[in-house]
Amino acid sequence: MNIAWALSFSENDLLAALARQERVAQQALYEQHYSKMMGICLRYASSRDEALDLLHESFIKIFQNIHRYQPNTSLVGWMRTIVINTCIDHHRRNARRRTEDLEEVQGFSAAEPDALSRLSEKEILDAIQRLSPVYRAVFNLYVVEGYSHKEIAEALRITESTSRSNLLKARCKLQEYLSGCQTAADNQPAKDQHTSETA
Repeated sequence: MNIAWALSFSENDLLAALARQERVAQQALYEQHYSKMMGICLRYASSRDEALDLLHESFIKIFQNIHRYQPNTSLVGWMRTIVINTCIDHHRRNARRRTEDLEEVQGFSAAEPDALSRLSEKEILDAIQRLSPVYRAVFNLYVVEGYSHKEIAEALRITESTSRSNLLKARCKLQEYLSGCQTAADNQPAKDQHTSETA
């Protein structure tokens, strides 16, 4: 298969080439969906390197299981499910089954309504990555992926009440982290806010 063909093939041609384990088709699929799938991995990982490992593990599963994909359904949706399940499996392998007492989060209060709008995407993603693996997984599954607490409990092998508790704690931690980002931004002199950062 040549590169020019790889740029113009239909989804059916792509799927046929993937079933034959053709490297050009695998590379095309990877490059086409890298950003979206990496975004999912970044939400579950504690670092970019860990996210990249999860992404690579996910694509290996996608390539190995392409024969299980049902034609005429969403290929992106099928891939997304594999990526999320890979992230959940990673969490299960590395999770510490430790839950703090609910009394620690009794002082929870709503953040300033427009605080998030003043933060960059990187600051928000950094705050999510600072969460413990347990809190990060529950937060992502509930808030981003739309799972119910029952589904989260089954996926992570925890109770529904633990899922609810961990979500509340994750939100409290995020509020704490994001408030720190906002305070730092508010305390920065106006001229520095418009200058680009140097490495």
